Amino acid sequence: MVDLVLRRARIDDEAAPVDIAVRDGSIVAVAPALNVTGLAEIDCAGRVVIPGLIESHVHLDKALLDAERPNRDGTLAGAISVTAELKRGFTVESIRDRARRVLDMAIGNGTTVIRAHPDVDPIVGLRGVEALLELREEYRGRIDLQLVAFPQEGIIQAPGTWELLRESLLRGADVLGGCSYNERDVADCRRHIDLVFELAAEFDVPLDIHADFADDATDPRFAMADYIAEVTERTGRQGRVTLGHMTSLAGRDPAARAATLARLAAAGIAVVPLPATDMHLGGRADTANIRRGIAPVRELWAAGITTAFSSNNIRNAFTPYGNADLLDIGLFLAQTCHLSGAQDLSRVLAMATTEAARVVGIADHYGIRPGARADLVVLSTHRVADVLLDRPDRCYVVKSGRVVARTVRSRELLPAVPA
Repeated sequence: MVDLVLRRARIDDEAAPVDIAVRDGSIVAVAPALNVTGLAEIDCAGRVVIPGLIESHVHLDKALLDAERPNRDGTLAGAISVTAELKRGFTVESIRDRARRVLDMAIGNGTTVIRAHPDVDPIVGLRGVEALLELREEYRGRIDLQLVAFPQEGIIQAPGTWELLRESLLRGADVLGGCSYNERDVADCRRHIDLVFELAAEFDVPLDIHADFADDATDPRFAMADYIAEVTERTGRQGRVTLGHMTSLAGRDPAARAATLARLAAAGIAVVPLPATDMHLGGRADTANIRRGIAPVRELWAAGITTAFSSNNIRNAFTPYGNADLLDIGLFLAQTCHLSGAQDLSRVLAMATTEAARVVGIADHYGIRPGARADLVVLSTHRVADVLLDRPDRCYVVKSGRVVARTVRSRELLPAVPA
């Protein structure tokens, strides 16, 4: 007897459907027609089952602010300015209420893990961290929440931030963030990077840095990837550093870009493009041939770099749309990065599942295999190759072996009315 069995689940288009047996929150068997009884059983009837989706980069504390004040000029600078002003009115309760709405969306859309980046700075203090620490406990068993202490306003140009970052880690933040470009000059950008590496080493936590978020690298503050790779190798942090955005890579000449990608790969640094935000904020000064503003995904793949994607912001000054639906973001990424066909789309889906699991550090117990945690999503489509294209319902969302969300939809096509 097991706790749950998913019958006739499609996990591979080239193989027969399988049964997935779950006990004590973990997968214990995956095979066709298992001779086992479950306390609960779901007949997938050949529908696709994927591992739980992973949002590897989301700002829950700043979600849903667009209704309060939009970003009129649509630029990154405008978004930072608008949000900095709004942050002055944040309370733990207001952050918690908005974040809760997004968490509920995410669970319904099949997300089982979120790495969230609450701002930590003299404007908002630790209110974002406090709110998300509370939500981490409130939502335990429905979704896993990792916290990244994130210095959006910089460190050198925002005195007091370093001390707040340290206090965030003492209070239970899981990851240390950085915003390498948000300093006055290159020397301060490098000092910012050095400081977060030193603090991460002190607390032995991973690093997740916003870096090189610009249309190109003409401003050298947006060309810090090589320095970050250098510091990663010098400090022995290989495999524990992630860079978000990285849009200026696309604006560099091919030879320079290839050299940087090789350095990132050698240092074991992961990259997380954030296509909804990157496309919305990028290219604002272009009047012709407006740049796409997304890190070159196919080249990241070719370089052997662990690459995920995520929603980043939801309905605020940085991204005025979104539903915490990673499959929507994946389809948008494919459409904007010239990715198509079954092989490409399979890799895009992996960016939100197995690759994202590597980014957030849970790959050892993730996936659809015996011994993995039973975080699973039953979709309404019948081919893995069609997951992004079909925009399927999340029929069942299973977290640690327990169904936490279900979608039931009915659609009827009516016959034509006689003329």
